[in-house]
Parts: sequence; C-alpha cells; structure tokens
Amino acid sequence: MTKKSISKGIIKDIVIVAVGVLVIWIGLQIAFGTQNPFYVVASGSMIPVLEVYDVLIVQGHEPFEEIEVGDIIVFNRPSDHNRVIVHRVASILDDDPRTIRTKGDANPASIPGTDFPITEKEYIGKVAYTLPQVGYITQLLKPPINYVIIAIVIGIMVVKQMTKRKKEKETTFTDTTDTDDSNTIEELSDIDKIEEDSEYSEPVEKSKEIEEKEESTEIKSDTSNESEEKKD
Repeated sequence: MTKKSISKGIIKDIVIVAVGVLVIWIGLQIAFGTQNPFYVVASGSMIPVLEVYDVLIVQGHEPFEEIEVGDIIVFNRPSDHNRVIVHRVASILDDDPRTIRTKGDANPASIPGTDFPITEKEYIGKVAYTLPQVGYITQLLKPPINYVIIAIVIGIMVVKQMTKRKKEKETTFTDTTDTDDSNTIEELSDIDKIEEDSEYSEPVEKSKEIEEKEESTEIKSDTSNESEEKKD
C-alpha cells in the first residue's frame, strides 16, 4: 500500500467523521428547537438542584407563553445579552407583553438586570433534562466534539429508557391477560356453584311442587263436574 492510498484513506475517514458530526449536530438543533441544546452549569447559583458541570438539555420548542412559576429556564442576561443564565422562574411580572422574574435557588434575592426583566427576546428554552457532572467533558474537548460525545451519552440513555418502558408495557399486558383469564375461570366456577347451591335450587323445586298441586286440583275439579252432569 502506497503513502498516497494511506493518506487518501485517512482523509476519507476524517470527512466521514466530520459529516457525521455535522449531521448529528443539526439533528439535535432541529429536535430541541434551539441553536445550542446543551449548556454546562458554570456557577453554584442553582445548588443543590443544579451542580457545577451538570449538563442541561434545553427544549426550545417550549413556548414562552406557557412558562410558569417554578420552571427552570435558560436565557440571555437582559442587561447586555452577553451571558447565558439558568435560573428558576420566581414570578410573572406582566402578561402584555409577558415579562418574568427569575432567581437562583442559592441566591438570597433576584438580581436586577440579570433575573429581570426577562421577555421572549431573552428566552432560550426550558430545561428538560439534566446530566449530572457530564460537563467535565467540556474541559477536555472543544466544541462540537464534546457535544457530540454528550449526544451519544444521551442517545444511549434514551434507548435504555425506551427499552425499559417497552418491557414494562409487555409485562403489564401479560399480567392483564392472565388476570382476565383467571377472572373468567372464577366466573364460570361461580356459575357451577350457583347451579349446585341448594339456596338457589330450592325455590325451583318448590315451584315445581306448586305446579303439580295445581294440576291435580284441576283434574279433581274436572272429575267432579263430569259426575254432576251425569246426575243431571
């Protein structure tokens, strides 16, 4: 094998990897509705809910109008838009236009220019998932490679979760089927018991006796009528 063929093979592999990374990255942007679906927590303002180096998966498709008090959101700092903040929504300041105030869980109060006023213009997305301490990867690798690795980790987690749910559904379906069968058997056995139970069969026997008595009475009355006619 010549040096040219080796170099061509290496270049081909690099191109394939680069295209794969690009496709994955674009796919993630489309799926989560934001240019950057991953953010790494850089401060302790949200401790203990969010720790430093936790990776946040942000859902940009969540409408700003539907954000409620208690939601954790990611937004650009309203004072200068040069820093991304992740804090919890503390209150709705206005509905027209919608304006909210946030606060870090570890902070004593909201910070003007950072926590408020936040409008749809500053809003990036709502925190959907958290990957604890995965952000250490960002200290070793540069974007977008680090995000691709994070995406692979997320993909594995999603596949495992889907597999787990599928197994749970199958187990639930099997248990339900077995329960229905057992209930059917119990119902059939109850019917047999009812037919054999004297409590239910006794009135039937009594009704038969009554019918026999009525028939004999009718026969006697007919006989007496015939005898009277002969006398006449």
